[in-house]
Amino acid sequence: MSDPVRVLLIDEDPEVLDITETFLERADEGLDVTSVQRVTAALDSLDDDEFDCVVSDYKMPKMDGLTLFEEVRDRDADIPFFLFTAKGGGIEDQAATAGVTGYVQKGTGTEQYDELASRIRDAV
Repeated sequence: MSDPVRVLLIDEDPEVLDITETFLERADEGLDVTSVQRVTAALDSLDDDEFDCVVSDYKMPKMDGLTLFEEVRDRDADIPFFLFTAKGGGIEDQAATAGVTGYVQKGTGTEQYDELASRIRDAV
């Protein structure tokens, strides 16, 4: 069996973190998700540990997902970075322009977790 894909998941909402972690790991048993609520904790985690991919919400206190993306790129220029957010309004275009690996819209069903897991696997 191949090594697990280590995913760092960032969202300020603990319930969203729990649900997303659960459904991602269900969608792909090879994903090993580490969840954090604060961008400072995410950056510390990236400094202290190795991850294969980063998944972040867009709207968070103190730093939005695109600013976090820039901080992550300063640490690792090649790590895949996905925005997983309910925020619309041109964020997808801004993310693409910035060089974000992908953008997945949060929804009400479970399909978005399957899509995100698949895109993580493809990117890694």
